Amino acid sequence: MQPSVLVFDVNETLIDLESLAPFFGELFGDERVLHEWFTRLVMYSMTVTLSEHYVDFFTLGGGVLRMLADRYHVRVADPDTIRLQTAMRTMPAHPDVIEGLDRLRTNGFRLVTLTNSPHREGSPSPLDNAGLAGFFERQLTVDTCREFKPAPTVYRQVCEALDVAPAECTMVAAHEWDLLGARNAGFGTAFITRRGTAPLAVHGLPQPDIVARDLPELAERLSQLRRADA
Repeated sequence: MQPSVLVFDVNETLIDLESLAPFFGELFGDERVLHEWFTRLVMYSMTVTLSEHYVDFFTLGGGVLRMLADRYHVRVADPDTIRLQTAMRTMPAHPDVIEGLDRLRTNGFRLVTLTNSPHREGSPSPLDNAGLAGFFERQLTVDTCREFKPAPTVYRQVCEALDVAPAECTMVAAHEWDLLGARNAGFGTAFITRRGTAPLAVHGLPQPDIVARDLPELAERLSQLRRADA
């Protein structure tokens, strides 16, 4: 089935995680600590879900920051965690995103987001701050079900919210773990190779239906598939 709904991950897929690098450079003297922090943040989000607990992604991010500070013998104070949480809410969009979303919307796809990040009621979301919110029909968050991706419940809430079948949805993400979770829930998958990443080519694991460098290339690939099926 050709997808009618494209479900976008937000952090790193649409908005630029690298914008946080100067913050980590200032605190740790090495901007590369950003990637260690984010990897651990994702790992502990999954651990929290598997152990049947929940705190929001930004709160967890502050805790992981303090954990790394202890490891590297760096002093981190409460204002530093607040700065990080503010920065997580205000990351800019990748340069290709507006063009790609515009093409996808023009081509008739329904666009929604599904993010680990919380939405604070009455405050702008990360998509609002990045100037992207107007492209999306819905901004869905794991806060609703209080489990993190790639838990199946997270993806099922998309189908329930939009009244669509899983086969009508394709998950678009720059993270293989997100796509594996989506495939397990019955979604199609599209991998965006941010920072030169590649799919997890392991025999026995499902591979993405589409691999693209950026969103304009994704739009072109989906257009090609539609023309092939016409």
